[in-house]
Amino acid sequence: MDRVNAEWGYAARPDEVRERLRGGDYRAVLLTHNETSTAVMNPIADLAAAVRAEAPDALILVDSVSALGAVPFEMDAWGCDVVVTGSQKAWMAAPGLAMVAASDRAWAAMETARMPRFYLDLRKHRDSSRGGETPWTPAIAVVYQVDEGLRLMAAEGAENVFDRHETCADATQAGLGALGFELFADPPSRSKTVTAARIPDGLDWKAFNGEVKRRGVVLAGGQGKLTGQVFRVGHLGSVTTDEILGAIATLEAVSVSFGRAVQVGAGVSAAQVATIRAATGRAAARVGA
Repeated sequence: MDRVNAEWGYAARPDEVRERLRGGDYRAVLLTHNETSTAVMNPIADLAAAVRAEAPDALILVDSVSALGAVPFEMDAWGCDVVVTGSQKAWMAAPGLAMVAASDRAWAAMETARMPRFYLDLRKHRDSSRGGETPWTPAIAVVYQVDEGLRLMAAEGAENVFDRHETCADATQAGLGALGFELFADPPSRSKTVTAARIPDGLDWKAFNGEVKRRGVVLAGGQGKLTGQVFRVGHLGSVTTDEILGAIATLEAVSVSFGRAVQVGAGVSAAQVATIRAATGRAAARVGA
């Protein structure tokens, strides 16, 4: 197995993927759509095109657990062969259910694959589904939750779902920036479903985060080498701009109470402006269309 690493905070580069594949004999390429620990969203369309250019026979497998459903994804148009997501992210359900889509090429590869498999043999799931069943007992409660999530998403409309996630991302990033938090990810690669920000020097993060949590907002910490260096704000699934504004207001109030040099109202105002700009931009795009 070969690996193409990107600096934490930056997206994978198609030219590096192309260079690594050149002259090699690769049967599959695994891509991560959204890296939640660094709040980076990779350009899957461009990465898949690079794979197709240099290794046309290689299968393209995409982990889109924390992106699919929240942002546009064109599996067939981009030439992806296997795409995986999870119930607990954009689909607004509890953990416990994986959803997998496979291309004709992927199904054909399963017939000749020699890796031992039983529960994860997708052919068994496909064959059972034809009769409206599953090969083994599924997470029934989660299936009903995902079904309701899909109903809500269909009622909202795909484009509106995508716009809402982008607006929530813009509002979160603008609000955090106005509160003096340095955003971690490279601007062009910032995720639409989670935002990471650096913990300022001198801030008693444990006490700060404890007070934020006491006021009803739960933040995620950093992982790996970023442990204790960044915090993360999730904005995917069942999330609205009003909820983001509320979260920013809480971070602002706690910042003030901890004596940080924050102008009262700056964070919420910046988030609101980002929300208005996003709505205005969409309206202008509709008029132009």
